[in-house]
Amino acid sequence: MQELRTGLWTWAAAHPEWTEDDGGPEGWDRNVRSYAYDAGGCLVLFDPIAPPSLLEGLIEAQEISVLLTAEWHRRSTDECVERFGAHVYAPTDDLPGGVELTRTDYEPEVAYWIPQHAALVVGDTFTAHGELKLQDTWLPPNITAEEMRAGLRPVLELPVELLLVTHGDPVENLRDRLRAVLDG
Repeated sequence: MQELRTGLWTWAAAHPEWTEDDGGPEGWDRNVRSYAYDAGGCLVLFDPIAPPSLLEGLIEAQEISVLLTAEWHRRSTDECVERFGAHVYAPTDDLPGGVELTRTDYEPEVAYWIPQHAALVVGDTFTAHGELKLQDTWLPPNITAEEMRAGLRPVLELPVELLLVTHGDPVENLRDRLRAVLDG
């Protein structure tokens, strides 16, 4: 587990359903990433997978909340509910810890804004394996890459300093790179 900023952590673990067919140039890496945000009295877990034992040290006397960027990112959510008594929030709920919902056009995926850290949490919309990339090869049949880019442009209005991707590594100092990726 790595602390990115005070009160914001990440870890990666092997996805239990990953196969060799999922990999390759247009596929995804076996290791996927999760995040934890200490909102003061509430620990928010984003797309949790295989929660590390170090997480237990952060849980004492806190409400544990789980936010999913997509339903298929449930991963270890049930384990977090059982192990920590976590509450799973739907995107339509009032979200915990000051986290805000940010819409994407990669239905039914959402992104989350953590104002305290100027961080944007995304699921499958972007990948960052060495370079930041819009993941437009996984689009539903009713959405084009151009429509996806147009739908994501509002994130450029946020003062994003840190992009927290679930496929790849967190990306800092990305303002120009984010704009370039969305411009195509």
